[in-house]
Amino acid sequence: MNRPGSDLTVPPGPGLPDGLAIPAAELLERFSRSPGPGGQSVNTSDSRVELVFDVSASEALTGAQRDRALAHLASTLVNGTIVVVASEHRSQHRNRVAARERLVETLRTALAPPPPSRRPTRPTRGSQRRRLDEKRQRGETKSLRGRVRDQNS
Repeated sequence: MNRPGSDLTVPPGPGLPDGLAIPAAELLERFSRSPGPGGQSVNTSDSRVELVFDVSASEALTGAQRDRALAHLASTLVNGTIVVVASEHRSQHRNRVAARERLVETLRTALAPPPPSRRPTRPTRGSQRRRLDEKRQRGETKSLRGRVRDQNS
């Protein structure tokens, strides 16, 4: 489990056959007052959590992983760092856990390899024949819907 204050572990998965461990020194947590739900003490406790991870300077990632993550997260990165915010819980501890889980999911999707490209295939001879037979049958059915004519004329 990813306890706040400890190393962040990403379990094995696509693109991460051995998993990943990000040292706690590479993670920065900032706390502020949360605009979210709360009770009496909502305006006095710093329960909102910002978890900052510098992808471009991380020693935990290999060069290929870093390049893949930077390419995948390019739209969300600010100067090579990713910021994950959690403020949905009243407790700072639960928000810290939520932010860490969100960062793990973001890194898993960013480090997953792209899906293999589609190999174009051709329709089989049987399926082509069936399609043309059905097309011919539809044409015959529609031609029978025309105006009825006398046999004599």
